[in-house]
Amino acid sequence: MKKFSDIEYRRPDLEKVQSDFQGLLQQFDKAADAQEQETVINKINELKAEFQTAGSIATVRNSIDTSNAFYETEQEFFDNTEPIFRDLNIQFYKSLNNSPFKAQLEKKFGRQLFDIAATSVRSFGPAVIGDMQEENRLGTEYSKLVATAELEFRGEKYNLAGVEPFEQSTDRETRKEAATTKYKWWAENAGEFDTIYDKLVKTRTKIAHKLGYKNFVELGYDRMLRTDYKAEDVVKFRKQVLDHVVPLSNELRERQRRRLGLDKLKYYDIPLNFLSGNATPKGSPDWIVDNGKKMYSELSPETKEFFNFMMDYDLMDLNNKKNKQAGGYCTHFSQYKAPFIFSNFNGTSHDIDVLTHEAGHAFQCYQSRNNSIEEYLWPTYEACEIHSMSMEFFAWPWMELFFQQDTEKYKFSHLSSAMLFLPYGVAVDEFQHVVYENPDMTPKQRDEVWRDIDRKYRPYVDYDGNAYLENGGLWKRQGHIFRSPFYYIDYCLAQICALQFWNRAQKGDKTAWADYLTLCKAGGSKSFLDLVKLANLNNPFEPSTVQPVISEVKSWLDKVDDTKL
Repeated sequence: MKKFSDIEYRRPDLEKVQSDFQGLLQQFDKAADAQEQETVINKINELKAEFQTAGSIATVRNSIDTSNAFYETEQEFFDNTEPIFRDLNIQFYKSLNNSPFKAQLEKKFGRQLFDIAATSVRSFGPAVIGDMQEENRLGTEYSKLVATAELEFRGEKYNLAGVEPFEQSTDRETRKEAATTKYKWWAENAGEFDTIYDKLVKTRTKIAHKLGYKNFVELGYDRMLRTDYKAEDVVKFRKQVLDHVVPLSNELRERQRRRLGLDKLKYYDIPLNFLSGNATPKGSPDWIVDNGKKMYSELSPETKEFFNFMMDYDLMDLNNKKNKQAGGYCTHFSQYKAPFIFSNFNGTSHDIDVLTHEAGHAFQCYQSRNNSIEEYLWPTYEACEIHSMSMEFFAWPWMELFFQQDTEKYKFSHLSSAMLFLPYGVAVDEFQHVVYENPDMTPKQRDEVWRDIDRKYRPYVDYDGNAYLENGGLWKRQGHIFRSPFYYIDYCLAQICALQFWNRAQKGDKTAWADYLTLCKAGGSKSFLDLVKLANLNNPFEPSTVQPVISEVKSWLDKVDDTKL
């Protein structure tokens, strides 16, 4: 394969793709036996890989520079053609489930492919293609608006990622001024975000009704391919977080207040963990990547091979720059069997979290890259996040490479942040359930719903009179709510699984890494709960799972004298 920068991009000829796909579907339906159908399935997967790869290349290059007019146009092309291509795939799924040789194909490819097919067929129809194109367009509009943010701070201009280091300053006035500047931008653009989201909610609700669903909640779960749990299970999980995690998160914020020597912990104090400053990587982005290479070469033979591959073919774009899309993600190019990591390094500990988190996704994809079934390259999202979050913890023994004297600071903050994230994560999930169960709410009512939910799960937050935040505007910064509805509880479920790996590794359990590797190699060949079982982890929905995990974390944190960090 070529380096990413040298890969030639060609827009797919949609008419030819449709014609080729329809021809393969006819071959599949006329096949005389299972072996012949298997041959056609492999050809369909090659066609899907080619289309997916072109789309991913266009998306990545558009993400790297949202001002690039060519790739902006190509992103629009894929926003419009993705639903059309999905329609072709749904036709394949229908044929697959109606195959007279289904039993033999199931034996060959596993049950999961057929569960994916059945769920996908339910959640799509030709009548909603236009609505889905509009949904994609609105999601891209949100991302571009965030990417083009320009904040003036102390005479210099920054994007949203660029101002974050100032929010972690040891000087309180600097923190406050940086946070005020950031949320002033969000407040000034709140109307545009509300308009985009209002259109998204109504469009998604229309799609759900056209497909025969009661509301978008049901459709959202099917789109996420959640085949072995439902909304009621998630409600019970959120209750476990409320009962067992929220008290600990409140306690951790009180410890933080005392460490910082403050009478009250304000929202702009939250990003600073220690008076002596947060743990930060002690070198440049190139230095970080070099140390990442050392870490992965020592972690295992598999991670060594993987990271060398990523570096050899320039499959990472990590540095923050103007007009670059916010956030971080991992995608892949099926044709080349190659993952790709996108991020915005900004000199904070988050840079190392990205190097482990997104690399966890990429490592899993690399391990399952040779699976001939396109659907099995990735599992469903909550399982994907086990790979990423667990990798963060498996990398702990090498954190001194990056943080040196701040290593203990980092570990304490990293583990604490897992506890502090969980209440926020379930809040985002609960908010989306309320929104899509009540799609006619006004923007003001949505903000009020967020504020009430935020108070329930994060009672310690003091917005210090910031009107935008006090009135419930915080949720608009969460891109998943706009672009990937209901993709958020996944992080919480995965966190409980990842912490089980952390606990096993802390206790010297040599089977933890072996189980993790088995999980990665399995890709998406099983459902979420079957993958959890495969990795010898406890089901996070079971009432006996969350509390023991949280107790182990609390025990570790309680042994640390954080006042000396």
